[in-house]
Amino acid sequence: MTADPAAPRSGRTPRLPRTARRFQLLGAAREVFVAQGYHAAAMDEIAERAGVSKPVLYQHFPGKLELYLALVDEHAEKLVTSVREALDSTTDNQLRVERSIRAYFDFVNDPSGAHQLVLESDLRSEPAVRERIEDAFAQCVRSIAATIAADTGLTQDEADLLAVGLVGLAETCSRWWLVRGGTVSSERAIETMSELAWHGIGGYPRA
Repeated sequence: MTADPAAPRSGRTPRLPRTARRFQLLGAAREVFVAQGYHAAAMDEIAERAGVSKPVLYQHFPGKLELYLALVDEHAEKLVTSVREALDSTTDNQLRVERSIRAYFDFVNDPSGAHQLVLESDLRSEPAVRERIEDAFAQCVRSIAATIAADTGLTQDEADLLAVGLVGLAETCSRWWLVRGGTVSSERAIETMSELAWHGIGGYPRA
């Protein structure tokens, strides 16, 4: 579940159950980290944006890194789940390609900007962050590779390589599309990238 926008800055928020408070704090932290990046973000500002005291924030997260990691975990899982749902939604492989690419476009096009935490993190030098980001990439690759291997009879290594290519295409093109400000409509961009990918991978025979 993605955290809702944080509470207004003014005043303190009422007492909330622990789960609800954590949800609220993650929403505030996401806004600050996306706007400022990890290094410029301050726990003071996150607490203020959430409308709580710093001690309340530290009751839930012992430090800024732990708070950041919780957000990376949340949104990396969201992306992986979207890709897996795209693969499971049909047995038509052309549609699987299109829906997998769409999962990336939808992920980067979320108004929250949370994709930056997973695909454009400014903290990849931190081992714990890098491990989570690389694991999300690997999970998407494994899910796609399993489908490719099952339907084509290719070796696992060959299926992995094709899956890496598909994930790389989806991630790079969706981010480029966003940076360009959507000069091509999302639907047309997804259609174009899906056609490109399918003309390549669609040539492999089913096992």
